[in-house]
Amino acid sequence: MANIKELIQPHKILYKTLRCAGNLGEDRGLECYVVGGAVRDLFLHRKIMEVDIMVVGDGIAFAKELGTRLKAKKIIPFKQFGTAMIPRKDLPVEVASARTESYKEDSRKPTKVSYTDLQGDLLRRDFTINAMAMDILPKNFGDLHDPLGGITDLKKKQLRTPLDPDVTFSDDPLRMIRAAYFSAKLGFILTEECLTSMKNQAGRITIVSWERITTELKKILKTRKPSIGLSILQDTDLMKHVFPEVSVMYGMEQVKEWHHKDIFYHTLQVVDNAAELSDKMAVRFAALVHDIAKPRTRRIDSRKGYTFYGHDNIGAQMLDKVAKRMRLSNELRDYLKKMTLLHLRPIALAKEGITDSAVRRVMVTAGEEINDLLILCRADITSKNPHLVKKYMGNFERVEKLMQDVKEQDALRDFQSPVSGNEIMDVCDLTEGRIVGEIKTAIEEAILEGEIENSYNAAYDYMMKIKDVYIN
Repeated sequence: MANIKELIQPHKILYKTLRCAGNLGEDRGLECYVVGGAVRDLFLHRKIMEVDIMVVGDGIAFAKELGTRLKAKKIIPFKQFGTAMIPRKDLPVEVASARTESYKEDSRKPTKVSYTDLQGDLLRRDFTINAMAMDILPKNFGDLHDPLGGITDLKKKQLRTPLDPDVTFSDDPLRMIRAAYFSAKLGFILTEECLTSMKNQAGRITIVSWERITTELKKILKTRKPSIGLSILQDTDLMKHVFPEVSVMYGMEQVKEWHHKDIFYHTLQVVDNAAELSDKMAVRFAALVHDIAKPRTRRIDSRKGYTFYGHDNIGAQMLDKVAKRMRLSNELRDYLKKMTLLHLRPIALAKEGITDSAVRRVMVTAGEEINDLLILCRADITSKNPHLVKKYMGNFERVEKLMQDVKEQDALRDFQSPVSGNEIMDVCDLTEGRIVGEIKTAIEEAILEGEIENSYNAAYDYMMKIKDVYIN
């Protein structure tokens, strides 16, 4: 691999930051290194998003002075861990004391933090590719320390723990989900020892907070091919604990027509398809949960084979419980519920025939998420039969074209009757109540059915025409 000194030169902000930290280390007589992901990503020619600096000494005191030299507005210390964050916008910096950690059986939070040397600090890390350090003191700048074979594992494209994986994963079980994440992110293979250990210790993931588990799942969904990480979670039995509603899909058959025969692998393919079509994590999350109710609704029909009637509606309902458990935001919860509830609607239009009124109704219900819904529907086609796919996609593209009409979208995004309820009461001499709602709904139905234009004048004239039917 290339010399790390050469690799760091093009990263100007990183280079200046490390030189500044190295000069401070020399002034204070402290060993000082850049460690972890930044070193790994330099060798992989990846963008450096943040940097971890490790000092053999007081990391918080070092961070305070480094923050001053970097003209940072603030630092955030974590005294119990001997670390501090310098939250710069261009390149966040975390400074830590070289340390080892001790854990209780029922917690991933260290109960004891002890200062150590470089070697001791690298041994406590998750994977060898994250356990390399580069000296940043001026006289040694660029010297690489790789006592655990991280470079070799980078070349092999494998993930291996610095210690026995039973120790590494038991100390912090979240590392098992991070193993799946790094595999998906980097395209690296986990060693058999790691996979075996993960399967044996899968149940220990329950001591990790749901907030941390959900954060790592979202990271997996943000990778180029999320199915890599999701498959690892399933194969190691972690999925049973972190997302049982997805795990239960494994091995469950469905009718092949538009989809993969196995519901679990169909779902993974939909997630990967969505990842190719959109960078939005929420769309990919919707792909993961869109068929969440299929195991619960699966029935056998003598003519049709397996059926899943109502899985869209029941799936949306299930997501209330899922969102509460996984600590999802209300915004993400509502988005996932809407996408799950509506994911069959455009497909039904493509299968059964397209009418303007049906298209309008889907657009009104989907609102601002209509384009995301179309992405999900396109991703949902995983059949291996090219004839079926071609037949379906021809109809679906007609649906897409109608829905992507910008003028129509703008008119329907926040759709409601152009004539307000207050105006209906004034004109018809009514008080608030059922009749006002019926007239307003009738106007909206007329617009959706294409009987009148979506304009104030047309809606007002229509109200005057029909109001007596409701009042008398």
